[in-house]
Amino acid sequence: MAKKNILDLLESGKILLCDGGMGTELQKRGMPTGVCPEEYNVSHPEIVQGIYSDFLAAGSDIIETNTFGGNRARLALHNFENRVTEFCCQAAELARSVCPEDKYVGGSIGPTGDLLEPVGPRSTADAFDFFAEQAEALAAGGVDIIFVETMMAAEEAEIAIKAVKEKTNMPIISTMTFELGKAGLRTMWGVDVATAVQRLTDAGADVIGANCGKGFEEMLAIVEEMRPLTSKPIIAQSNAGIADWVDGQAIYKETPDISRPKAQALLEKGVNIIGGCCGTGPEHIKMMRELIDTFTA
Repeated sequence: MAKKNILDLLESGKILLCDGGMGTELQKRGMPTGVCPEEYNVSHPEIVQGIYSDFLAAGSDIIETNTFGGNRARLALHNFENRVTEFCCQAAELARSVCPEDKYVGGSIGPTGDLLEPVGPRSTADAFDFFAEQAEALAAGGVDIIFVETMMAAEEAEIAIKAVKEKTNMPIISTMTFELGKAGLRTMWGVDVATAVQRLTDAGADVIGANCGKGFEEMLAIVEEMRPLTSKPIIAQSNAGIADWVDGQAIYKETPDISRPKAQALLEKGVNIIGGCCGTGPEHIKMMRELIDTFTA
């Protein structure tokens, strides 16, 4: 029997559980600071696959590929700009090989890390090509859905969504990262929640929301502001608080017990997909699995 389309599942009212933070899990398992995470798909496939498997065992419905920085611009920082297809295909294939038939693999696409013209040196044409190359590689590797995530500039999110739509037939989840300041909730480049909702929707994202940030409390404020503005499914993937740096490692202090009531509140506020970002491990995902199962019983 064919797998049910993920958008149909969401339309039916099912709440889906994503995974947690890939980068922090890699660090926990020995990846040194400064190493290219995407290269681990090739050199340490057993570690990457182990992370996928642990999140699935904890209850994830969707696992994201280890490809957040897998675009040509980001990989060039490690002299790997010509290995986009290799790294992204391998990441997707590793996830696909451990993902049960009724679960989903999401292909992770993050920002280029460059300022786009006219503010910065990166042309919009180059950015489109970089996102298109990554999207095609993830699709070839067998992902079910594409995540355009952790975006700060609406223009870059729009370019990435356009590239995914033109080069694949994948559903698109798109998230921006907000922090609370004097002007309210804004991305680093000043995009407010209402503007993000409008522009991600107009660009063609199927699911919109937020990821990363300062913790579950702030994520709750984002969802409270976003939910009345859209009928689209909303995704929330919070960090486990703000990191403290200890001996060169990021230590996150929002344990599953601390996060539990806030994750419960996110469900009550109407999120359709919940998961974690930096600092959230399989134990956080297991907690959210229990909450979803109770909430939907």
